[in-house]
Formats: sequence, C-alpha cells, structure tokens
Amino acid sequence: MDILGWIIVIALFVTGMAGAVFPVLPGVLAIYAAFFVYGWFFSFEALGPVFWIVQTLIVVALLVADYAVGAWGVKKYGGSKLSVWLSTIGIIIGPFVIPAFGLILGPLVGAMIGELIKGESLSKAFKVGIGSVVGLLSSMAVKIVLQLAMIILFVIWIASF
Repeated sequence: MDILGWIIVIALFVTGMAGAVFPVLPGVLAIYAAFFVYGWFFSFEALGPVFWIVQTLIVVALLVADYAVGAWGVKKYGGSKLSVWLSTIGIIIGPFVIPAFGLILGPLVGAMIGELIKGESLSKAFKVGIGSVVGLLSSMAVKIVLQLAMIILFVIWIASF
C-alpha cells in the first residue's frame, strides 16, 4: 500500500509541474492534493499546522500571481481588459487548436484580437500580443519556481519527521 501512495504522490507532483507549463492541467492544486494523499496513505502527523499554513500561502500566492503576471504582460504593453480576457482564453484553447504552437500563439492571437476589436492598429495589437506572451512566460517561470519550492519543502518536512 505504501508503494501505491508514493506512486500517486509522485504522479500528482509530475502533473503539477506539467501544469506550470500546460494550463489545462491542475498545476499547483495537484501538488497540494499530493500532500493530502501523503497524509491519507501515511500520516498527517508529519505535516503539522505550520506546513499547511506555509503551503496554503504559496498556493494562494500562485493562484493570484498566475492571473496577475499574465495580465501585467498585456497591460505593460498597453493592452485593454478585453485583451487580457481574450489572451487568457487563448492560453486555454490555443494548445487544443494548434497543438505544437498553441500555447504561445493562443495568447498572442487572443490579445491581438482584443486590440483589433477595440479599433487599435495591427502594430499595437501585435505589441500587446507580444506582451501577453511575455506575461505567460513570466507566469510559467514563477509557477515552476514556487511549485518546486513546495515539493522541496514537502520532502524536507517529511525527511525531518
């Protein structure tokens, strides 16, 4: 039964890290769920209140930062709220429409469409689209670092128990 528990925990960690890059996967919530799986299979005793408070704060920070950093990229390059929304939609559906390049093209095209709808020039729309990609890549970097920190903290925490 211990092996099954570790397989599920590791699978959730891998899914979570993949979710930092592919927005259709649960990302940080998969990593957070891995902690519960560990508790159910092994012991919640090893994961005390301080562990849960720190991990929950990281999850909340990640969820807020994920949207904020993406929106920052669009806004920094002069984009509108419509461009932020369409860029976000592009991030979600892009990989399905264009599997190899949709993750980058989705937000780019979404933000551009938002600006073109507003009547902006193609050059401004492209600039805002680039901003959405910058925001996406920045968001991915933040997620990767913080999610790795969550996993490392977990390993350190249970190793010291």
